[in-house]
Amino acid sequence: MKKRRKRRIKKRIKMTLIIITLLLAVSGVFIYNKNIKKTINKKENSIIEKKNNDEHYEATLIAVGDNLIHSSVYKDANKLAGYNGYDFKPMIENIKEIVKNYDIAYYNQETILGGTELGLNDYPTFNSPYEAGDAMIDAGFNLVSLATNHTMDSGSIAVENSCKYWNSKENVLTSGSYCSNEEKEKIKIKEANNITYTMLNYTYGTNGMPREKEYYVNVWPTDTDKINDPKKDTKYQEYKKIVKEDIEKVRSKVDFLIVAMHWGVEYTHIPTEYEKDMATYLSSLGVDLIIGTHPHVIQPVTWIDDTLVIYSLGNFISAQYQNKSTCLNYKCTIELMTNLTIEKDIKDGEKSIKIKNVENELLYNYYNQNTWRDFHVIPFSNSLIKKYLPNYKSIYNNYKNIITSLDSTMYVKEAYNE
Repeated sequence: MKKRRKRRIKKRIKMTLIIITLLLAVSGVFIYNKNIKKTINKKENSIIEKKNNDEHYEATLIAVGDNLIHSSVYKDANKLAGYNGYDFKPMIENIKEIVKNYDIAYYNQETILGGTELGLNDYPTFNSPYEAGDAMIDAGFNLVSLATNHTMDSGSIAVENSCKYWNSKENVLTSGSYCSNEEKEKIKIKEANNITYTMLNYTYGTNGMPREKEYYVNVWPTDTDKINDPKKDTKYQEYKKIVKEDIEKVRSKVDFLIVAMHWGVEYTHIPTEYEKDMATYLSSLGVDLIIGTHPHVIQPVTWIDDTLVIYSLGNFISAQYQNKSTCLNYKCTIELMTNLTIEKDIKDGEKSIKIKNVENELLYNYYNQNTWRDFHVIPFSNSLIKKYLPNYKSIYNNYKNIITSLDSTMYVKEAYNE
């Protein structure tokens, strides 16, 4: 009996030792796994920290063309305001819905905002009310080019009034027209999502109107009436040096550099040799985005190396004919709106800037041709396009071909499809 009891005790001790051993083994595996997990976590954390040392930023930009305020436009705005002031906002309400989603929003103020105190004027020597600018700012536009062939239309007082108006808008960056040399030489820099940017702006001329003071408007003269060899144009080549100096002053101070050019031949969809030469030259100087205006019609969008070139956005608001004379096939009322993403990456201390997600969309500037009233800018993707332009689908195909004529891969947003 005693022997049997001893064997049982030994067996129990043995089982206990086995259990203890197993427990130690399991706990050892647990501790080992825990240590492995800690090591993995440390590695993951180090990777995260390394990623955090790299930086990525994005800002979005949208651009439309000429705010060309004919008398029909401001008279309609006066009617919308109950004949007490001017209300342009309803004309662009469908664009405001889009623009409000962008960080940077560009347009060209074709006609000088000299204010009603000077008396409003129509073609050929324009003067427009401040409310035309108010509506664009209300819609979200914050980047404005002021150098056009109409900048000097109403003389120096109008330019001075325009400067005062725009200088009172703190969140808006303007370029191309100034009230003093000090203002012209000052580098205006804005920031969107840690991406700094600025814009330079030039016009080919002022319709023969005297500048009086050079800082009133930036001029880069070209012979826009002829398609010839810009390399033989001495005056044009001399001005290249001035533009190069302007670019060199700002290029290293900003991440993203835009140059707005008022250039080209009116009512033609084909860029001139001057436009092509200028665009190539600006690209060689490190300009990121070139925006063209003045032809009043759409011209192609393309790349020159890493520079995006919009040769002409066409009009935005105007009362130019919808289907007559120089504006056959609606070309003065079919307009371009381009949007894109600016990407800034910093890796190992090196900065890179890229333009991505370029998207072009057609707009239609409708107005009632019988009454010269009821102005509306309608995106082709908006269902309202059916009401205002019933044959929009065939028109879309024509103008898509113009946009992509220099780059077949350039994206054009589809028109509304039921």
